[in-house]
Amino acid sequence: MDFNMKKLASDAGIFFTRAVQAFGGLSSRPKDSCTRPDPFSEPQSPHLCNGLVFTEEKFGQAEKTELDAQFENLLARADSTKNWTEKILRQTEVLLQPNPSARVEEFLYEKLDRKVPSRVTNGELLAQYMAEAASELGPTTPYGKTLIKVAEAEKRLGAAERDFIHTASINFLTPLRTFLEGDWKTISKERRLLHNRRLDLDACKARLKKAKAAEAKATLWNDEVDKAEQELRVAQTEFDRQAEVTRLLLEGISSTHVNHLRCLHEFVESQTTYYAQCYRHMLDLQKQLGSSQGAIFPGTFVGTTEPASPPLSSTSPTTAAATMPGGPSVAGLAPPGEAALRLEEVAPPASGTRKARVLYDYEAADSSELALLADELITVYSLPGMDPDWLIGERGNKKGKVPVTYLELLS
Repeated sequence: MDFNMKKLASDAGIFFTRAVQAFGGLSSRPKDSCTRPDPFSEPQSPHLCNGLVFTEEKFGQAEKTELDAQFENLLARADSTKNWTEKILRQTEVLLQPNPSARVEEFLYEKLDRKVPSRVTNGELLAQYMAEAASELGPTTPYGKTLIKVAEAEKRLGAAERDFIHTASINFLTPLRTFLEGDWKTISKERRLLHNRRLDLDACKARLKKAKAAEAKATLWNDEVDKAEQELRVAQTEFDRQAEVTRLLLEGISSTHVNHLRCLHEFVESQTTYYAQCYRHMLDLQKQLGSSQGAIFPGTFVGTTEPASPPLSSTSPTTAAATMPGGPSVAGLAPPGEAALRLEEVAPPASGTRKARVLYDYEAADSSELALLADELITVYSLPGMDPDWLIGERGNKKGKVPVTYLELLS
């Protein structure tokens, strides 16, 4: 979300509290606090007192206590950490849940300390619709069978997505929220206290300066100067103590970075696992669809726009004997009724050979297949009577059948 409702309400509360304290403090504050004989008296409310000092500093009419360069660097580093953590948190929430309405719902449940109800992922919903469509259109038809296969794959993808969202929320989003809602609030509180201590210190310096100027004109007694010096020493001590507390908290940002680094590694690991699962599920689906594609669409050549040779008859004993479970169907190299040709006797056609890049490692199932290594280049071509899911591949003096789904055909 682009706005923080809790921060908005908190800022509004602070504004009204300060307003009431500022105007109510005129009568509730002890008489001798922040009071001085005319014409050097200060407002009675500490908030108005600090406000006047802050305004005078902005206009260059009062001395401002400067923080050292290292402290300023710590402040800038902390602000940068907070800003980028908020941006990363918001965008990660969008990545895990693109639906803004669902994010608002989860936000409200979280603020009400109630458990977020389980929500069906888009993949699981798509799987449900496909399964219902297959049931109505005919689960025994080629279209219905394919719908069922894709529905099962989408269901597995949806389950993997659910696990990824759950893991990423716990290992990545929760630590970021803990920092913003816990550690950063503590740092902000101590920084506000330090700011007020600095304004108090600057106000004491200004009063001491006025008291010494009045003493020089013999309009004030020495005890007023002594009192101003005592207040300055107290204010300096409180400022130094608060500065040390704030410095320790700001230096703890380094530990926050280490923690966020560990959480980032866990997020990447969960994302890698998720995409690996998706890859495996889709590869399995691709093999299932590829094994039946020749029967559903005769003459289709997967992965290329070139027309394929007519496939063998579905009743060919060669085709039935060459089909392997768990992978694309393997057809013999010879037309029906003839003995299969030996690979060493197979010659590439005069035209129609192409280069192909291997996408994944492939282990040959028998001596008629060619083992493949990812990213290597081979020469491929088709022969009359081959299953469209397979090609002949050549690498040097080696040749064998290779599955089309493992190749990227180059133009």
